[in-house]
Amino acid sequence: MIAALNRLVELLEDRLTGDLDVNALATGLGTTEYHLRRMFSSLAGMPLSEYIRRRRMTLAAAEVLGDEDLLSIAVRHGYGSVEAFGRAFRSVHGVGPSAVRRDGGPLRTQSQLRFRLTVEGNITMDTRVTERPAFNLVGHAMRVPLIHQGANPHIQAHIASVPAAEHARLKELSNTEPTGLLQVSLDVDPDYVEGSELTYVHGVAVTDTTRTPDDLWTADVPAGTWAVFRTEGGYPATLQAVWAATATDWFPSNPWRLRPGPSIVAVLDHAEDFSTATCELWLPVEHADWTDRRP
Repeated sequence: MIAALNRLVELLEDRLTGDLDVNALATGLGTTEYHLRRMFSSLAGMPLSEYIRRRRMTLAAAEVLGDEDLLSIAVRHGYGSVEAFGRAFRSVHGVGPSAVRRDGGPLRTQSQLRFRLTVEGNITMDTRVTERPAFNLVGHAMRVPLIHQGANPHIQAHIASVPAAEHARLKELSNTEPTGLLQVSLDVDPDYVEGSELTYVHGVAVTDTTRTPDDLWTADVPAGTWAVFRTEGGYPATLQAVWAATATDWFPSNPWRLRPGPSIVAVLDHAEDFSTATCELWLPVEHADWTDRRP
């Protein structure tokens, strides 16, 4: 995966002033756009789309300092108008292209990235890979913003709004793995942009033949392979650390890649005040083709 990301960065450099088809690049590298974007975001600390914009605006800054008209520069970098180009330019440099042309700056440079795998061994990955038949998710869903670190107050408020009797009813419905009350994330932005919206579900898993109450949100989950990571410790810090380590340690070292689908956290045990917990993180995966492909 590290080699694929470095090759992606090289290919992007050749296409910064032309049309970019990330899906085609991912296919040529033997992976998927979904997995590539998620791994890039996790390892680079920024979405792939943001990196592309920063690199384009880094190159555009040198051109803005010349005499070429701004519309020609905008079109060459993939923008249909000076206004759209100006907004992108300002989001990176903090000032518009006209001000830079007049004053010579300030300018912010995004260097070309280079990915390296550093083996630290500071997080033990207690992992199993399992095949699961199709099942259903049922529960209570709402749209919430993505927050990378710390407790998500929107999710906390959602769970608190569910009556105690409803928690008990959901537990009684649970009849397949992942077991117990689940924290489910769906429709997550592939770039994993903090603040982007996702669907959060407080619910349980049931077999696809189980009849469920009409007043509950439901979703079908097709049969497939899952990587299951067990965590124990401070909550949610340990869970979030292991989630991050799946991108930095586990996926680069194993022949699996993420596939579209829900991310599921099963809380198996927890302290009364929820300061510590034992959890299972379920991620949908598929076998990766590690062949070195060069489009």
